[in-house]
Amino acid sequence: MMKTILTSSITGILAITLYAGSVSASETLSDNVVRIGILTDMTGPYSSIQGSGVVAAAKMAIEDFGGTINGNPIELKVADNKNDPDHSSSIARKWIDQDKIDLITGLGASSVALAIQSLTKDKDVLVIATGSGSTALTDSQCAKLGIRYTYSTRALAVGTAKAMMRDGPKSWYFLGVDYAFGKSMVKDATAIIDELNGKVVDSVYYPLGTTDFASYVLQAQQSKADIVALANAGADFVNSAKSFHEFGFTKDGAQTLVGMLVLRNDVEALGLDAAAGMQFTVPWFIDKDDASREWAKRYQEKTGTKPNWNNAGMYSAVMTYLKAVDEAGTDDPNIVREQLSRSKINDMFVENGYIQKNGAMVHDMYLVEVLDKSQVGDDRDILQYVETIPGSESFIKTEDTNCTY
Repeated sequence: MMKTILTSSITGILAITLYAGSVSASETLSDNVVRIGILTDMTGPYSSIQGSGVVAAAKMAIEDFGGTINGNPIELKVADNKNDPDHSSSIARKWIDQDKIDLITGLGASSVALAIQSLTKDKDVLVIATGSGSTALTDSQCAKLGIRYTYSTRALAVGTAKAMMRDGPKSWYFLGVDYAFGKSMVKDATAIIDELNGKVVDSVYYPLGTTDFASYVLQAQQSKADIVALANAGADFVNSAKSFHEFGFTKDGAQTLVGMLVLRNDVEALGLDAAAGMQFTVPWFIDKDDASREWAKRYQEKTGTKPNWNNAGMYSAVMTYLKAVDEAGTDDPNIVREQLSRSKINDMFVENGYIQKNGAMVHDMYLVEVLDKSQVGDDRDILQYVETIPGSESFIKTEDTNCTY
């Protein structure tokens, strides 16, 4: 019978051990334990799309895997990253030096992910970023044991930019959050827009956690750009999108508002009246296929909420990691990384996914559209499928990056 034990609790950090049955010794696992650490935003602007939701998904993966590897327990540690690279690095150092962590995952804000991946370059610790999208993670700041799993800012930009310019080139205005993620998103989207003969008239950045977007809405209106794109996420996306809606931004049809990183939580918080018809790119959605719907149902039964693609990505990453450890017969990070590079990933999240040398997990992305509330029911989610963007178009090949290690 599955058991859950709370092994310790300190400020900002929760440690949980999940195990099933008796525990026996193994010479192949360091300390006879597989230790996974999740750094995520538990209390800040990204907590609604990360936080407890990704923790629940990781626990679900461990339980579904069976709770142990060769009878050895799987320990899960959780800490609030506070969207602060220094704070997160301090936690990661303790996990590595004192707690002998095997895998650090989640990470969230790209600034946090870049700091942790840099910190671990000289350490034998695997890093799988499930909530971080900066292309730098698999480009100029790649690492031998670093993996960006769920999405990239470029992958999100490809589908959305192409969809918005189906009828010909358009002008764009970007409002982005002022740190690595926002700037990476704008940079990657601009490159795609340039390829499609579009034009970016301006890019404006604001501090993370801003709540008053009135001045930014006015600037966007004055730009006269055809497309106003929000390069932000979580509470920032919701607050900024609400401000545009309240100003009647799109009523005359002259300008279109799009989100570059949107999850179902954001759509629910924004409201279907404001979000209906909005298109954006995602790595996963509930109605993707029967396997996705079945997993989403089980997740909702366990948590009381429907999953977003961050939750699904975390489940897939933890399950993929545990399978690799089991198949490799060891939790040695270098051997596990080699095993991951040889693996095809097929589960409820991804079909025929694979991890490149630079650490990018390549998989298809999906353009979706928010349904009108009259279309939503027991048999339909709030997001509907529009088209598939192949992984080969979404992610850059290792040889085309500046990745060296």
